[in-house]
Amino acid sequence: MSRSESLAVYLRAQARRRLDRVETRDDGRNARCALALLDAAAYAGSLPEDDPLILMLDQAGCFGPLGCEGFDPGEAGTKLIRQWEGGEPHELLLALPAAIAAAAS
Repeated sequence: MSRSESLAVYLRAQARRRLDRVETRDDGRNARCALALLDAAAYAGSLPEDDPLILMLDQAGCFGPLGCEGFDPGEAGTKLIRQWEGGEPHELLLALPAAIAAAAS
């Protein structure tokens, strides 16, 4: 599985997690978040392996120390993804390395 595909699989799983959440009076927030994550997953899955966003995520350690493991953004990245409520998909991917670096400091 390519890094782009691994990222897309992770984002789809997070979208399913949001869809499965039941909260009273969420006013559709979980559904909107899930749609935003599905949009990001579709975008990520279409990126070539040498795309700068994929390379930035690799440098941030999201694909393991050798860059060949499944996508794992760590606790800080997961928190950012789980709170993502929308925007352009590339904005989410650009924000991940900074969130990971800030948590490591």
